[in-house]
Amino acid sequence: MARVSELRELITYHNDRYFGDDDPEISDADFDELVRELGALEAEHPELAASRSVLDVPGAPVATTFAPVTHRLAMTSLDNAMDVAELRAWGDRVTKGLAGQAARFVCELKIDGLALSIRFENGVLVQAATRGDGKVGEDVTANVRTISGVPARLSKSSASPTATVLEVRGEVYMSKPAFERFRQEKLQENQVRVAAGKKPQPVPANPRNAGAGSLRQKDAAVTATRELSMWAYQLGEVQGGPAFTSHHDTLEYLRACGFPINPEVRIVNSLDEVVEFCAHWQEHRNELPYIIDGVVVKVDDLAQRERL
Repeated sequence: MARVSELRELITYHNDRYFGDDDPEISDADFDELVRELGALEAEHPELAASRSVLDVPGAPVATTFAPVTHRLAMTSLDNAMDVAELRAWGDRVTKGLAGQAARFVCELKIDGLALSIRFENGVLVQAATRGDGKVGEDVTANVRTISGVPARLSKSSASPTATVLEVRGEVYMSKPAFERFRQEKLQENQVRVAAGKKPQPVPANPRNAGAGSLRQKDAAVTATRELSMWAYQLGEVQGGPAFTSHHDTLEYLRACGFPINPEVRIVNSLDEVVEFCAHWQEHRNELPYIIDGVVVKVDDLAQRERL
């Protein structure tokens, strides 16, 4: 009971540091270990499980800096597999859930940035919000409008005129080159401050912190100077839009609408190919111009997803 209580406090604290302050104190791997330990203890001792576990809260409470935005469709968190055995166990559950029916998978790089939901009405960007706690996020519309990769209006040649609402979800991030330029600027500014007898300002430790902090600036003009980028990876709410049967079709639609789609997305026909994809990027991740912290694997067929 004491360890469960301690783990809940630690997870809540580090969640707030990561999502709320953009300044984590521990690595993602160390945080995942805390989450897995609590999950195991709650499963072993159900009498200690809370009515709403901290494991069900994908993020941190909304800060008071920005207006709250209630997501019409919750931005849920991902389950994870820490090794090949756990990945194959998930694949077995998929096969069992589909009664042996074959499944095709989509593999995507997991970008280490800040999850975002952007709402378009009649093809025009009207609102952008962070994930927050999954149900309520922060309104960062003005800041997102400054990101060059985010269209202010959907491409008329591809966006259906009947798509009155289109919610696009993706990851905002700062590339490695942009981070290095930003870091050098901060270091130079601090040299000037110290020479003038002033206290130096904090320098972000990595691109994820720098990108998240840049997006959540009170002044959108500051965000505009930070060279932020975005990859779109999923649809949220859609009203009156085209019907889709597969996840990769939604990505092609988003690409046609003017959104950047990561070029490393792959459609594969077996879990063996998923394992190969993961192994490849585990070896080559440092060759990318941006930071990744894993691979996201999705069942491609949307009807199969609903069934599962």
